Amino acid sequence: MPPKDDPETAKLRKELEDLMNKIKDEQKKVADTTFADACASVADAPKVRMITRKNLKGHINKVNSVHYSGDNRHAVSGSLDGKLIIWDTWTGNKIQVIPLRSSWVMSVAFSPSGNFVACGGMDNMCTVYDVNNRDATGAAKITRELMGYEGFLSSCRFVDDNHLITGSGDMKITHWDLEKNAKIMDFEGHNGDVVSMSLAPDSNTYVTGSVDQSCKLWDTRSKDCKQVFFGHTADVNCVCFHPSGQAFGTGSEDKTARLYDLRSDQQVAQYAPPNGNSGFTSCALSSSGRFIMCGSDDNSVHIWDTLKVQHNGQLTGHENRITSISMSQNGMALCSASWDNNVRVWG
Repeated sequence: MPPKDDPETAKLRKELEDLMNKIKDEQKKVADTTFADACASVADAPKVRMITRKNLKGHINKVNSVHYSGDNRHAVSGSLDGKLIIWDTWTGNKIQVIPLRSSWVMSVAFSPSGNFVACGGMDNMCTVYDVNNRDATGAAKITRELMGYEGFLSSCRFVDDNHLITGSGDMKITHWDLEKNAKIMDFEGHNGDVVSMSLAPDSNTYVTGSVDQSCKLWDTRSKDCKQVFFGHTADVNCVCFHPSGQAFGTGSEDKTARLYDLRSDQQVAQYAPPNGNSGFTSCALSSSGRFIMCGSDDNSVHIWDTLKVQHNGQLTGHENRITSISMSQNGMALCSASWDNNVRVWG
């Protein structure tokens, strides 16, 4: 049983709920149309016919995270077998295997240039590797070990080769200067674990998703939150920016994916799986923004037409829950990581 609230906490909680309901009511008043109604005259999108182009086998335990490099060819995956593998997704070959000091990896990131990879997890730190330089053992050289976290590292993304942003289980967002090996700033970003983040195409803003059921928009140069988005009723497991930089998609434990618009400051569309009982662990938007894809705990990737709010299909092949998906920058391929120990490349 949850602990009983004392009268003051109950009063504050009610006040907060009333305030959130008031915000939602105000948003509904200005929402003069829905995405589906506004796009009713738009032709239906063709069915997405993606198939598994490569099934990347090499990990011997659950794969928790995958991320594409900026060159649209290489991807990095992190697994509970204590290895990072850098893949050539065109040939299916392993380019490099990086042994980790801790096997509990939860997040991996490729720098846009493809020169560095970062990872972190239950070791409460973020480790940055230079993929072009090797240490005495022949593995990629560790360039930075970023410490000082009071919780697990749940998300990390490079702004460029010298700057990294991380989100962690201690509710904090941290900006690092990798050249100086110093924190630029760290601050409490959410009221729960910061589980996901996505950089805008211009790298000046980023959005975070949290177990506190909210998403927030931030400027990379400031610690002040720009916008807060409500709507989900469970953990927001993933966020991904729209290619236009004016919207972002989300996937949640509440079995819905949603699209939020920054200019109208609210949710513009909600996408539900046909079976109604698939929670979403990861999401990605196509390069045109017409399709949103979400990796699910039902072992498949669900696809929707963002404009018509119609389920377009699903990618099947994995034999366990999908933990992470990543779209290449040119939109030609999608990588998915799963608890079946495999990484698949779809195209």
